[in-house]
Amino acid sequence: MLSLFKKKNLNKTGEDTTVSSEELLNETSANLSAEEEVETSLHYSPAYMPTQELKYVYQFLNLDLTPLKPNQVSLSGIDLKQDGGDVTVTAFIRNSLDKAIQLQEIPLLLLGVEDEMLGRKVFNFAEVGEIPAKSSTPWVFTFSGDELATVEEFPKTGWKLAFELKTARRHELDLEESWANSLPEEDKARLHQLVAEIQAPKPGEVNFMGLQAKQTSEGNLHVTMLIRNGSDKNIQLQQLPLEVTDASEEVIAKGGFTLDDLEVKANTSKPWTFIFPSDLVLKENVDLSVWKAYPPQQHS
Repeated sequence: MLSLFKKKNLNKTGEDTTVSSEELLNETSANLSAEEEVETSLHYSPAYMPTQELKYVYQFLNLDLTPLKPNQVSLSGIDLKQDGGDVTVTAFIRNSLDKAIQLQEIPLLLLGVEDEMLGRKVFNFAEVGEIPAKSSTPWVFTFSGDELATVEEFPKTGWKLAFELKTARRHELDLEESWANSLPEEDKARLHQLVAEIQAPKPGEVNFMGLQAKQTSEGNLHVTMLIRNGSDKNIQLQQLPLEVTDASEEVIAKGGFTLDDLEVKANTSKPWTFIFPSDLVLKENVDLSVWKAYPPQQHS
């Protein structure tokens, strides 16, 4: 790795990004003046012990870093190297608090000269260990495969590594276009109110909530459910097995549904109606005063 840094020109190639420790960690230092400048001393994680020569490089680069303000966490880009389909980024993790911090899983963004997205990956900072007060810790981050954007060449200078901060976002209703066009405004308003009032799914969780079940005169069972996506990514459903129980808690219908990549946007709930034809209804007289519908693997 030393070959990346020529002793006659020990310049880091990346820029610095900085976030508030309160925003990132809900942590602040009360003992520091807001106008104070914080120098960060070099620290090595037990999980990454560079060679003595490379320590010299890090020491030189750390001395040249711009001081931080109190209550900041910074990523200071040192080097970016492209190796086949992987991109390896070396950066200082800097902590200006007057106490140690411990980061956990946080998404990182690799940004280009114009702040264009070059990569995104969730890194587990628990591997780094504790980052002491007022310190700079060098660490190596690797992006690969679909974690990287498709570009001809990654920039040699001017790139940035940044924390992706999630702002609190309200869970919202996601209506398929056909529903938006056909559903009465009163029903749309009720659905919006329902989604706003019920507890949102946990981060990363996808679950199902029953809205309405009714049986037609032909014996078909119509079940309307909310598909609730608590993740920060859109999901596509291709196939969904479902079982339905009635007030007796017996399974009254079961079947598999092909959905043709039905998309539920990030942090939204989408209503959808599943129709069980009469030959998939397993009970003659069903009691829908109380009912549940669920994928079999989610039945507890």
